[in-house]
Amino acid sequence: MNGNKMFSSYKLGNIELKNRFVMAPMTRSRAIGSIPNELMAEYYSQRADAGLIITEGTSPSNNGLGYSRIPGLYNEAHVTGWKVVTDAVHAKGSKIFVQLMHTGRIGHQLNLPNDAEVLAPSSVKAAGQIWTDQSGLQDYPTPKEMNYYDIIQAKKEYAESSKYAIKAGLDGVEIHSANGYLLEQFLSPFSNLRTDEYGGSIENRCRFLLETVDAIIAAIGKEKTGVRLSPYGVASDMKPYPEIDEEYAYLAEELNKRGIVYLHIADHSAMGAPEVPQSIKDTIRAKFKNTLILAGGYTKELAEADVNNGKADLIAFGRPFINNPDLVARFENGNPIATEFDNDNFYTAGSKGYTDYPAFAV
Repeated sequence: MNGNKMFSSYKLGNIELKNRFVMAPMTRSRAIGSIPNELMAEYYSQRADAGLIITEGTSPSNNGLGYSRIPGLYNEAHVTGWKVVTDAVHAKGSKIFVQLMHTGRIGHQLNLPNDAEVLAPSSVKAAGQIWTDQSGLQDYPTPKEMNYYDIIQAKKEYAESSKYAIKAGLDGVEIHSANGYLLEQFLSPFSNLRTDEYGGSIENRCRFLLETVDAIIAAIGKEKTGVRLSPYGVASDMKPYPEIDEEYAYLAEELNKRGIVYLHIADHSAMGAPEVPQSIKDTIRAKFKNTLILAGGYTKELAEADVNNGKADLIAFGRPFINNPDLVARFENGNPIATEFDNDNFYTAGSKGYTDYPAFAV
């Protein structure tokens, strides 16, 4: 057993990662007016010890900006902002994929531009509330059911956004099909009540995601395209359903046919969600032949074990990167991992609780 495999380089499609540590996508709400900025560039460059950084969820569309202060990637101003981030990360020898996240029904009109709409596969309101800077917490609205034009337009927006990503110097895109956002809203029989070719059967519910993947592959190539899934996730009013294992096995098979560069599986059980059964992870591993990233509650030791035993190729860490900007160096040098968080400033606008966590002092 090679206990240091996590620190070895890895070939991800056409790019070389300096190690197998991935910084997982985490919303941090610092993009004022949806434009990435110097503060975000500082945040990501501080954490560029990771072989691969996956950015916070970034909207490919006006309609997908459901949360306060999340970034977009669908115009030249966004490209200019992201270029500052990618230059800073590349200067530290790390690679960076943008996570394209359309929030779908998990949004509020107050968080959207005036000409945008809260869209979803069906007019099913999510339980719960969402923060708005103007009026504080608000109930989720009842979304507009997407018509054929909306579906065609959304796929086009994902494809165009992926082109903007490459223009901004990003190394690829991760299609966020997890955590209860638009693409997972199509996957779930609780949020997708459609009776056309985008609803009903497993194949129909998966159609929008797979067509979106096809559109992005056509735009930028399969070696720059990854997908994130969260089977058994309960974020954003998602619920497990009887055919979930069958559905994710089908998705793994279909995504494998398309040759995407990686599949990223999020297990949120460390934060209270149901555990993703090892059996479905094993099924996905068997059906999907390219790079598999696993995320969720990992320690250094568990990461090394799962990479050494072939359960995954790369391991993503989320929250530990918030308060340990030098997380990989701490692991490598055997230094203690910080455990205290500035919880009040996870999603605020400034540098406090964002770029002010110190590296380990020898």
